[in-house]
Amino acid sequence: MKPKTLVTLLLAATVAATSLLPAELLAAPGESARSTKSATKFAKAKKAKAAKKGKKKVAVAPASDYYTGEYVNFGQWKEVQAFLDDMVARHGFTRAELDALMGNVRYLDSVVQLVKPAPPGKPKNWSVYSSRFVEPIRIGAGVRFWNEHADTLARAEALYGVPAEILAGVIGVETIYGRDTGRFRVVDTLTTLAFAYPLAPNRDARMAFFRSELEATLLYARQTGIDPLTLQGSFAGAVGLPQFMPSNILKYGVDFDGDGHIDLRNSPADAIGSVASFLVGHGWQRDQPGPIVYPATVSPAREWERYADGGLAAKFAPEDLIAAGVVTTSTLPPGMLYGLVDLQNGSEPTEYWVASNNFYTITQYNRSYFYAMSVVELGRAIRLSRQ
Repeated sequence: MKPKTLVTLLLAATVAATSLLPAELLAAPGESARSTKSATKFAKAKKAKAAKKGKKKVAVAPASDYYTGEYVNFGQWKEVQAFLDDMVARHGFTRAELDALMGNVRYLDSVVQLVKPAPPGKPKNWSVYSSRFVEPIRIGAGVRFWNEHADTLARAEALYGVPAEILAGVIGVETIYGRDTGRFRVVDTLTTLAFAYPLAPNRDARMAFFRSELEATLLYARQTGIDPLTLQGSFAGAVGLPQFMPSNILKYGVDFDGDGHIDLRNSPADAIGSVASFLVGHGWQRDQPGPIVYPATVSPAREWERYADGGLAAKFAPEDLIAAGVVTTSTLPPGMLYGLVDLQNGSEPTEYWVASNNFYTITQYNRSYFYAMSVVELGRAIRLSRQ
């Protein structure tokens, strides 16, 4: 397959986010015998442990479903050497183990292409976007996931104050409940983006971000006793059912099944608890009254435009929105701040909502109104389908 064709297919798969391939734990094909043996041993150990505990784990896909890259001698790059020296000095890694790891890392041109911005000019379309996520396959999978893990979802809701439908909505939008957790080795992805990010105005900042995530990956692997080469994830390095970046696993990951390990790839309970932990850590308010969002209309006078600022925080008083011509179908609870969300529909009329703090908390998971509204609507559709 030509590289351009592969990148096109990867982009389509990423945008659609509807692949039904399950998660898998084996190393990518074509890697060293050492990393493949380690990954196989790890997968067998996890399977045996799951059987012993009687827990249902995410299915394992063939190793051939993962993407391999090309070998480059990352260990000889000056910037990589400085990073490895820092890991030794600050975290106590040995240089020999890091050099051995870098000897197995591959450059992934496909992820370089995938992180490039989309061509300008195509208008946003909420109807098209939402149809990819709030659709029968995800709703049906969400009902099954909720039914199977009802006790865990209820426990997370009681402990963290995040409704079960929001937790189910996040995991459904992210990976269809573990069916598509990504087919790239995380170390390959993060090393490539940390040291070979494509030319862009924010290149330095993005490279610094991915270096910090590579650091978090190595710390997480050491903390949990796994081979870092066995970690698979998205083209940006996100891991498991909830697609956490490695630093967020360290910050917000929860051992919610009580087995002594945080495993977002194979434990739905850990995924559920960790999503709740993340949202609370980013400002979720347990006792917020009323719904998360309210359908709204706006006046032709357009005084409300200054409130549709694209911000990711609730910062306007309800009386100010009302005075500017924003009308909701039900009364907004007083004493709270809100924001005006505009969901553009291409050539069709824009859809407007008034959003509370908890809606904007969801945008901290993915900085997009479309994403947060998809989580809300998928979760609601799953709840209604269970009734």
